Amino acid sequence: MAMEGGMAEAARTSTAAPVRLVIFDFDGTLSDSGDWFLSVVDQLAKRFKFRTVKQGEVEMLRHKSSREVIQYLGIARWKLPLIARHVRRLVGRNAHEIELFPGTPDLLERIAAMGVKIALVTSNSEANARKILGAQHAARIDCYACGSSLFGKAPKFRRVLRKMGVPASDTLSIGDETRDIDAARETGMRAGSVLWGYASEEVLTALGPDALFRTPQDILDYVAAHSVDT
Repeated sequence: MAMEGGMAEAARTSTAAPVRLVIFDFDGTLSDSGDWFLSVVDQLAKRFKFRTVKQGEVEMLRHKSSREVIQYLGIARWKLPLIARHVRRLVGRNAHEIELFPGTPDLLERIAAMGVKIALVTSNSEANARKILGAQHAARIDCYACGSSLFGKAPKFRRVLRKMGVPASDTLSIGDETRDIDAARETGMRAGSVLWGYASEEVLTALGPDALFRTPQDILDYVAAHSVDT
């Protein structure tokens, strides 16, 4: 998805606490894997017996929540872990076809330079994430909590908070789907949504995230404005 210019939109809830930890989603947030996923979705639909996605339906699905998409495609909940494992294997074999979004390397470097910790929570595997990031950029991330179930990010978030010793109030979670906002809310951390990933601005805005980011620079501006030294 293309990144458009613009400033990060203001938080809807109290942001008095500093940002000491940023937890990123991976696919659709740091990694531009959307086109690759669409290239294999028919294969997945055939293997796991759910509705195929026609080209004209992609934009329509971007305006639905994560749970609504699952329901629309007719995917049984018990199949989700099986699909996730299979997708991780496919990504592992095809990681060379997936690139980072423009600006991701600079984003990670500059957040780390601010003294803010970085974590990665994703349903993808750590090996896949490291392969796509490359060794230099992967080293910027202080904590990996990978292999989460599709709707199981909240427990991973709690594990990261314990490991990093940072309270939820001082943490900003950044993702590109409605389920990322839900998980952040469940754990009491701030929810930031990028607008260059999967879900549409309309469906993300409806959930009232603390901030919407149109560019990586917007994330940097937000973190700088809420840094410990502010």
